[in-house]
Amino acid sequence: MTTARVFAQDRDSVSQLLKSYSRIPEVIQVPNLIRVQLDSYYWFQQHGLRELLDELSPIQDFTGSRLEMRFGDYEFGQPKYCEAECRERDMTYAAPLRVNVQLVVKESGEVKEQEIFMGDFPLMTDKGTFIVNGAERVVVSQLVRSPGVYLTLERDATSGRDLCYAKLIPNRGAWLEFETSNKDIISVKVDRKRKIPITTLLRAIDEDAGIKDEQQLGTNERLLAMFKAVDTDPDHRYIQATLEREPSQSREEALLEFYRRLRPGDPPTLENARSLLTTLFFNPRRYDLGKVGRYKLNRRLGYKKALDTHILVPQDLVAIIREIIRLNNGQGQPDDIDHLGNRRVRAVGELIQNQFRIGLLRMERVIRERMTITDPESATPSALINIRPVVASVKEFFGGSQLSQFMDQTNPLAELTHKRRLSALGPGGLSRDRAGFDVRDVHHSHYGRICPIETPEGPNIGLIGSLATYARVNEYGLIETPYRKVVRELANDSPDLVGRFLRQDVSNEKGKVVASAGTEVSSKLAAQLAKLPPATIPIRPFVSDQVLYLLADDEEHYVVAQANEPLDESNHFLGSKLEARFGSRFITAAPEQVDFMDLSPKQIVSVATSLIPFLEHDDANRALMGSNMQRQAVPLVRPEVPLVATGMERQAAIDSGQAVFAEDDGVVVNCTARHIRVQYDSGEEKTYELAKFVRSNQGTCVNQRSIVPKGQRVEKGQPLVDSSSTAQGELALGQTLLCAFMSWEGYNFEDAIIISQAVSRDDKFTSIHVEKHEVEARDTKLGPEEITRDIPNVGEESLRNLDEEGIIRIGAEVQAGDILVGKITPKGETELTAEEKLLRAIFGEKAREVKDTSLRVPHGERGKVIDVKVFSRGSHDELPPGVNRMVRVCIGQRRKVAEGDKMAGRHGNKGVIARILPAEDMPYLADGTPVDIILNPIGVPSRMNVGQVLETHLGWAARLLGFRALSPVFDGGNPLTIEDALARVWIAEQADAVLPQPNGQENEAG
Repeated sequence: MTTARVFAQDRDSVSQLLKSYSRIPEVIQVPNLIRVQLDSYYWFQQHGLRELLDELSPIQDFTGSRLEMRFGDYEFGQPKYCEAECRERDMTYAAPLRVNVQLVVKESGEVKEQEIFMGDFPLMTDKGTFIVNGAERVVVSQLVRSPGVYLTLERDATSGRDLCYAKLIPNRGAWLEFETSNKDIISVKVDRKRKIPITTLLRAIDEDAGIKDEQQLGTNERLLAMFKAVDTDPDHRYIQATLEREPSQSREEALLEFYRRLRPGDPPTLENARSLLTTLFFNPRRYDLGKVGRYKLNRRLGYKKALDTHILVPQDLVAIIREIIRLNNGQGQPDDIDHLGNRRVRAVGELIQNQFRIGLLRMERVIRERMTITDPESATPSALINIRPVVASVKEFFGGSQLSQFMDQTNPLAELTHKRRLSALGPGGLSRDRAGFDVRDVHHSHYGRICPIETPEGPNIGLIGSLATYARVNEYGLIETPYRKVVRELANDSPDLVGRFLRQDVSNEKGKVVASAGTEVSSKLAAQLAKLPPATIPIRPFVSDQVLYLLADDEEHYVVAQANEPLDESNHFLGSKLEARFGSRFITAAPEQVDFMDLSPKQIVSVATSLIPFLEHDDANRALMGSNMQRQAVPLVRPEVPLVATGMERQAAIDSGQAVFAEDDGVVVNCTARHIRVQYDSGEEKTYELAKFVRSNQGTCVNQRSIVPKGQRVEKGQPLVDSSSTAQGELALGQTLLCAFMSWEGYNFEDAIIISQAVSRDDKFTSIHVEKHEVEARDTKLGPEEITRDIPNVGEESLRNLDEEGIIRIGAEVQAGDILVGKITPKGETELTAEEKLLRAIFGEKAREVKDTSLRVPHGERGKVIDVKVFSRGSHDELPPGVNRMVRVCIGQRRKVAEGDKMAGRHGNKGVIARILPAEDMPYLADGTPVDIILNPIGVPSRMNVGQVLETHLGWAARLLGFRALSPVFDGGNPLTIEDALARVWIAEQADAVLPQPNGQENEAG
């Protein structure tokens, strides 16, 4: 019988016990799930913006002799409106950016200093989003090819040889593409222009890099000597073959040839050629390897160059050509361009930085032009700087970039997943039409970094992914994943030696054996060993709690054991042969060979996938559908925590920002529907404002509600507030139903679903949807429009819910066609009909002037008015030009579950409701209990998502025994533990059963 840990959840939150089927302890907690967004934006504010201003400084006029401008410190001011006001008023949540600017007049040496306003800069909220024009947006991280050098081998069709191709990709600037022909000639293309022999480029860059005489690259002899060590194949002399085909023999000839190939129409001169070469490779403004590019180049070519050297140096080219020759000669390994070590993440901070750079460069051009025509004595920084290009580029990015997206706010999980998304699309990335199978496929280097399950099903499959649960992005934008270190040897004076077993005999300096192999180190022996000369002592390998984050490149060199490998109390491996990973291979290794161990079984999957219990029993295709469909779950009126969970529900609720948790121990001093005030023991009093029936981006309802009464003592981490899709501080996307796998009159053919009327009657799947309607009163050519109750040709019955201003009251029930806001618009003079002449004669001027342009409920909509907002020029609200008044009405609509609605489980088991049957027509259990939902049993075997069957069995046992089961992914209950739970149910039921006796009498069991 299996043992399972049982523990009570936070006080006053759940009455049931939690029973965890996990066997692997958590070494570290799941990190903040939106950290990738928050950290990156913080980096931009603190460092990224500083880098840009330093790049731009100094700006000089075209002659370089009159004016010079430098950018100093900067600061972000306070935003004009808070987040809630920005949502209400359709404003952008932004702070003013001010920069100190110095202008130096070269002739007089005078320095003029001013603080310049550089526009309002959008701020990130605590939830990792931006509020732009009142709507929440998310900047999706981009997964792009990392700058650096890539060497690949391609089979030549003519000769049948594998020839080396290389690409040197900078962060910004001209690409260099190297190729080897079947005649052993190595050539290079600069920015996809015509091919040039590589020796021409080597000659041309000679003096520009300041190379000393003894390192001259100009002569043939010198060039041959440079590559003598690697160009060793007597049948294929690459440098010799290239020199024979090269037209130039000196540096000047090489420069002219280089210019001719790149600018075929222009007449070549030495001056132009030098200028072109310098601009292409040695000007930091035009060519930038970036910190990442230099780091990757150093690693690939195996030498150490300062990381702040962002331009190309001749040694780089020489090292690349050496590596090309080595690969052509069958030495060394080519690069895998789909390996995650060769791809990096451009997070929100870097994407904003790149866009801001574009705006600053446009601004620089304007400044230089103004410097040239302005009198130096009267010039000031404010007169020279035009901030429009900067403001426009930021607006363009947040409003129109492919990576700045309208946030998916259907439920908290959808928000969280959107912030953790990785896209290979977008500017500088791939296009879905050209992306092949290789780039979309799951790669072994994705392990623990990118989820192999969660990706869209359509044309974007494999191009859009999700960060794995424990993954983090380092300073270079490379994804790391954590591992536990396996310790195989310790220093002889280490305190950790106590309790460990020696793997070899340990001798003192005289050669006498102090301790033999297999001995357990006691405190006394440890003291003896510490007195020996410093050395490392091999011990029986054990898994430490030291956690290291590894890059995909680094992981290739280590043997990594699985997280579910059995350990004893001292964390020694129990087995003599372990299943492990080494690069792309799965191997069997001895404990002495293992370097690291996986931190947790759920580290390979994303947050959405880690919410699927018994994931290990589902086919990957169905798990993909389950992960994606959880994000589409509509928030329900009565959220219910799942009976069978995975333990990630609380973390998802915390990091989505929808639920609110106590920050410390304290007491609730005030609690209303709108806010909670908590007095913490530290003395701090904090008020939490609650969102009530707020419309999300997708029209679903966000409604926070207090779950602690006034006067209650709360502990740190205890939930205070639940939201639309959370219950007791845990993510709660669905409902617990009694499920029957059977056919019913053919109505559940082809995945159709039958549910009971009781489900609809109990509001189990009832949701609230909020629609927003707006009307504006504008100035027209014929006069201003007016919001009023006095509408022509409308009866009093239609006006009964309008106030004296003609605006509907909150709480009114409305149907299609009902007036929400009364509005009249002046009408132009036209030829009057007889009826109109009569009306004018009776009522005077008034009848002819206006027409009814009231805001009405659109066709097919109904509901209750839950919010009305009025904005007017008189109240100093910011309104568009020509608009005097604006009224916004929100209508909430309760929608019950109906035929035609889609329903889904967590295992990709989806279907459409075909019939809602009365409870009396539903199949029932032996005790007469009718089931809630009928699923087709044929939908299980072919889809291979058996996890749903295990979930229903464990859920059945959990419901009857009164506990909640936690079954983490890859570490949950197995069929035996579920059988055990069901056996306990049977015993509990039989305890009250009436048993037949041999003599014909009946006795109660128990």
